[in-house]
Amino acid sequence: MISIVLAMLVASIDSTIMNTTMPIIAKELGRFDLYAWSFASYMITSTILSPVAGRLSDLFGRKKVFAFGILLFLVGSLLCGLSASMIQLVIFRAIQGIGAGFMMPFPAIIAGDLFPVEKRGKIQALFTGMWGLSAVLAPLLGSFFVQYLTWRWIFFVNLPICLISFLALLPYQEHYQPKKARVDYLGAILFAIGVTLLLLVTVVQKDKLFYFFGGAAVLVVFYFFEKKQDSPIVPLSLFKNKSISRINLNAFIGTVSLFGASSFIPLFLQKIAGLSLFMSGVALLGTAIGWMAVAVPAGKWMIKYGYRILLIIGNTLLFFSGLLLSLLNEQHGFWYVFAVMIVQGLAFGLLTTVGLISVQQLVGGHEKGISTSFFMFCRNMGTAIGVTVMGALLTNSVNFMDGIHHLFLFGLIGSIFALLTSFLVKNDPVAQNNIMNSKIS
Repeated sequence: MISIVLAMLVASIDSTIMNTTMPIIAKELGRFDLYAWSFASYMITSTILSPVAGRLSDLFGRKKVFAFGILLFLVGSLLCGLSASMIQLVIFRAIQGIGAGFMMPFPAIIAGDLFPVEKRGKIQALFTGMWGLSAVLAPLLGSFFVQYLTWRWIFFVNLPICLISFLALLPYQEHYQPKKARVDYLGAILFAIGVTLLLLVTVVQKDKLFYFFGGAAVLVVFYFFEKKQDSPIVPLSLFKNKSISRINLNAFIGTVSLFGASSFIPLFLQKIAGLSLFMSGVALLGTAIGWMAVAVPAGKWMIKYGYRILLIIGNTLLFFSGLLLSLLNEQHGFWYVFAVMIVQGLAFGLLTTVGLISVQQLVGGHEKGISTSFFMFCRNMGTAIGVTVMGALLTNSVNFMDGIHHLFLFGLIGSIFALLTSFLVKNDPVAQNNIMNSKIS
């Protein structure tokens, strides 16, 4: 637990700490034209590698793959801190992102191996606490290092944390028995190329259609290639399972619509409400509070009520948070936003915890890693697309508040579609039996 909590903390901080420090870094290293790529290289590699890492853990065991991710993240952080140019930083951020991709699915995967359903919600709440803590720590640490030391310490600080995480992992006696099989390397390459091209649509300014259709074409080739494999990197049985497919679709639409709100709320509070960088980060703690409040009992609720009704409730709360955000105006300040973030935290706390446990219980142990990580992959893809669309709506508006209204109207409409898709999810008898069996065991 020490190992996976520290790994999640350092990965979550690193995904946001550069938001406040990147202008200083770009000024020192030059090549401002590569500014966006310092974020994109990390986001693309971490998103791509998460489902691959989950599948490799099914084949070789959780401990080995997780340990590899920690060490690679450590090396990537060291190289980022030593960067002498912006090109080097972009490349080293990609290496760091690969390590993050190998690290981030494992808190949920290992928790699924170690804990019964009714306790798993508490563990997910602990992980959520790390994300909430990072929302406050990231701007604080970034500001402190830039002002008193150097921006390079935003990467060097990862080294002792990763080392402790790695050492704490060594005594862990793995419960899961891996199912040995041949690794589908070509399938992994095709998957990586296809998803990379799709994610580049969120970064490049020109030829977006080329990247979109190119990525879609590669993924079509990937699909037909995987159908012929005995041990595919992404088992197509996941797509044939209607319950898993609908839960993943709902997670994707929900994150497209409103998960990116946390990227723009601090900007609103700073520009319109006049709050400091720190207080705008504190407002995001409302999300963590709401998330943890429902994540803790979510496992017991699943045993009692099944997962379908909880997903519907979660999406209803998501709709209400979108409605409240669409009403945001110049008169609203910290407490209004904080309250809305609590509602959104309640929504995503239910949707994420229930969704994760459900996709784990709908498959056998030898597919739990890929099922968990693919659910997270759908959420990550949704976040990347949602943030890109919201950012475009903000920057293309006549003034800032018009942009805020447009992006949250987009979120509200998306949350309606997410709510509608939640009604398509049915309680699967197999999953419910697995949940009950988990409670008994």
